[in-house]
Amino acid sequence: MNAGLAAALERLVETDTRPVLLIDGGAGSGKTTLAESLAASWPGSGPVQVVGLDELYPGWGGLAAGSEAVPALITGTGFRTWDWAAGRPGAWRSLDPSAPLVVEGCGALTPASRALAGLALWLEVDQTTRRQRALARDGALFAAHWDDWAAQEAVHWLTDHPRDLADLVLRP
Repeated sequence: MNAGLAAALERLVETDTRPVLLIDGGAGSGKTTLAESLAASWPGSGPVQVVGLDELYPGWGGLAAGSEAVPALITGTGFRTWDWAAGRPGAWRSLDPSAPLVVEGCGALTPASRALAGLALWLEVDQTTRRQRALARDGALFAAHWDDWAAQEAVHWLTDHPRDLADLVLRP
């Protein structure tokens, strides 16, 4: 973990009653990997809840809907997951509103969600590398949706300016 991120995370844990961290970036930028790593090395005690927006996007066209759900996710006690196999809402996932929360995914960082979080990160990775990573991870399933997903990302970036809202821009 780089020194700037470690210091920012320490400040977050020391100053926030309920630390909330948002991680945004394009598909394949390393959001999930970073979230899992940070949760595993979280300073302080107690479990850290990690929510990936993949759990609640309502299908391949659902980036905006997933993004809009983040503020309620932060302030609530849980959320309805998305059952990707069935193509419909899935099980309820409970959250402890007092435990630290890391929310990662494209669309996690908007003006509305940023107002509720103590720390926000943007992951900056070039599109070629991101695509290679995403397709290596998800294969043909994602390949069929890459262009549509990239168009939704572009709308999010132009509308919400997540990079500008971030406390730190990381290049993993």
